[in-house]
Amino acid sequence: QVQLVESGGGLVQAGGSLRLSCAASGRTFSAYSMGWFRQAPGKEREFVARISRSGISTYYTDSVKGRFTISRDNAKNTVYLQMNSLKPEDTAVYYCAAGPTYDWSYWGQGTQVTVSN
Repeated sequence: QVQLVESGGGLVQAGGSLRLSCAASGRTFSAYSMGWFRQAPGKEREFVARISRSGISTYYTDSVKGRFTISRDNAKNTVYLQMNSLKPEDTAVYYCAAGPTYDWSYWGQGTQVTVSN
């Protein structure tokens, strides 16, 4: 069991940056792979990025590669998504997810990111 709470969303102009945070409960954080997903208006939820339990391995969907960076701080039970060079197409509700092996058993409530022209 793990509880996830996202924060850091908001309104930003195109080309700007935001840093999302996801705080996880408990001392078992390091046992979970972590991921970020997003759901834009009228679209299906899509994968954005993931990071391994160790934090060594990361993977991104092509549309954000080179712009977004996922990282984690196991001492703080927190995973981050640094989003640079934001585009209006990045507008979505962003969700944090956790699972032992990328199975995404647990989900946060989501945080809204809106990118204006």
